[in-house]
Amino acid sequence: MPVRTEAVAALLASLALLIAACSSDSAAPGRDHKDAVPVTVATAVQRDIPVQLRAIGNVEPYSTVAVKSQVEGQLAQVHFAEGQGVKRGDLLFTIDPRPFEAALRQAEATVARDTAEARNAAVDAKRRTQLLAQGFVSRDEYDQSQTKAASSAAAVKADEAAVENARLQLQYCYIHSPIDGRVGQLLVHAGNVVEANDTLLAVINQVHPIYVSFSVPEQQLPQIRQRAGAGKLAVQAFVPQHGGSPVVGELSFINNTVDTTTGTVLLKALFQNDDETLWPGQFVDVAVTLAVQHDAVLVPAEAIQVGQQGQYVFVVAADDSAEVRAVVPGDRIAAEIVVTQGLTAGERVVTDGQIRLAPGLKVQIKDGTGSQHPTPAAGK
Repeated sequence: MPVRTEAVAALLASLALLIAACSSDSAAPGRDHKDAVPVTVATAVQRDIPVQLRAIGNVEPYSTVAVKSQVEGQLAQVHFAEGQGVKRGDLLFTIDPRPFEAALRQAEATVARDTAEARNAAVDAKRRTQLLAQGFVSRDEYDQSQTKAASSAAAVKADEAAVENARLQLQYCYIHSPIDGRVGQLLVHAGNVVEANDTLLAVINQVHPIYVSFSVPEQQLPQIRQRAGAGKLAVQAFVPQHGGSPVVGELSFINNTVDTTTGTVLLKALFQNDDETLWPGQFVDVAVTLAVQHDAVLVPAEAIQVGQQGQYVFVVAADDSAEVRAVVPGDRIAAEIVVTQGLTAGERVVTDGQIRLAPGLKVQIKDGTGSQHPTPAAGK
């Protein structure tokens, strides 16, 4: 039994030596590579960025016309398709013109009759003037002839005015577009009777150019007015779900009062909108460029972390170790954030994998395919 106990003790001692040797091997230089934390990094960049004020805007037509008839009658014909673009002067509707043509002919006939009577009265008045001078007519007969001539001449002028009015009423039967724009839904179809200045036939919106209205806090008003006084302010409109570049316009209107219920000021920007990217009624993101911040340092937004002491980033040092750096972030520009203090351009910051990091730990930087490789130190 003692011999067997000694053998077991020797075996245990051998295993302890083997474990120690394995432990020594794991502490070899390759261990740092195995224990490095995989991360994704980005380089802080430096460039000029616009200083912008952002808001939600609503697209409004440059002008809107509610098309109504100025005469009462039956709608005889519609000359456009719903949603069609129209030019100023294009014929839109025709009201049955026959009653108005008849009224015009009647007014013209009345003018012809009264003109003949006025001519005869003028001749009679001239003749009685001569007879009065010769003493063949009384003063009363002379005065009556002069009055009749003047009355007949006035009647002709009234008839001529009635002809002009009848001709104008006939012109109102043909309704033309007063602006360039796009016609909306047809509200009354041919065959219906429309009332003068009451029945809405269609609405035309002018969309070239077009407005975007938006409101900003009243605290921003002094800065906006100062910048607008120095020159035109550029305004960008970002259309949701539109993959193209933002539409660029300029600030055209600052309201003359602050809305006391919201503490905001209404602004409008004018856009040429030649490609009709903006459409009346849309909601868009608006950015007013107030100035340009030169040499700003930017990092991806996901690099900024929040801790008990404030906001910070993990910076990858030259020896591939992680360093915690307190930063002061500024404005957000799309997917990037301006860092006003704590970083310089060219430094590498961690954008993914921060949850496993601690100050001083080594990192492995992921490549674009998801594999990992150690990042060489600067200068190597």
